[in-house]
Amino acid sequence: MKIALLSDIHANLPAFDACLEHARAHGAQQFALLGDLVGYGADPGPVLDRAMQLAAAGALCVRGNHDAAALAPPAVAQNLGDQSAQWTHPHLDERQRAFLAGLPLTERLGPDALLVHASADGPERWHYITDSNAAERCMTAATRIDPAIRYVFCGHVHEQALYFLTPTAKLMRFSPQPGVPVPVPPHRQWLAIAGSCGQPRDGDTRAMYALFDPDAATITFQRVAYNHAAAAAAVRASGLPTFFADRLERGR
Repeated sequence: MKIALLSDIHANLPAFDACLEHARAHGAQQFALLGDLVGYGADPGPVLDRAMQLAAAGALCVRGNHDAAALAPPAVAQNLGDQSAQWTHPHLDERQRAFLAGLPLTERLGPDALLVHASADGPERWHYITDSNAAERCMTAATRIDPAIRYVFCGHVHEQALYFLTPTAKLMRFSPQPGVPVPVPPHRQWLAIAGSCGQPRDGDTRAMYALFDPDAATITFQRVAYNHAAAAAAVRASGLPTFFADRLERGR
């Protein structure tokens, strides 16, 4: 069974739909949403409706920091993220807020995989995994949860990366190429960052997700073209900060 891993959708409905279509066309039979369904984008309600439909059909979903912020935005905005949360909150109905409020910080995917938005090392503290030290802390924390965990899947940093432990317990980082399956045998421990579906930040406007095949023990990082100009136009029409639209057009 192939499992599509989508993270940081950020209320970008065109990107979300494009990745779902691409994943299904490439054999995905299960979906895992790794948090930050909302924030930054112009379509939080429709994105949550999609996510709720997937969850009703068996998809797994964890909460991200922007999901949490949208439930309880600050009274006074200190940064662009706060502004996004203030805008998003009234654009969600009670059913959608209840869905976000019910999401766990971590979720198990089968017997040997853990889903988390940021890091297994204090999921509620939203640590960024930007180097090998942070990756090692995450993988060690996952092992403390359950020594059987061989895979950790997360997002949060808006780029794609793969970390693994060598037989000598040395942590290595691998930069994946889109569309190329990477062997991830379970005799090693792996941490895969799926990248951002809805707001890429690596200079490429294409949406990101990853496709995990536990039977073949492979993971394929994907890039999907979508109408990012339309998504940016929707942000500008919404009253959200135009910086969010600029990012969609630049891919960073």
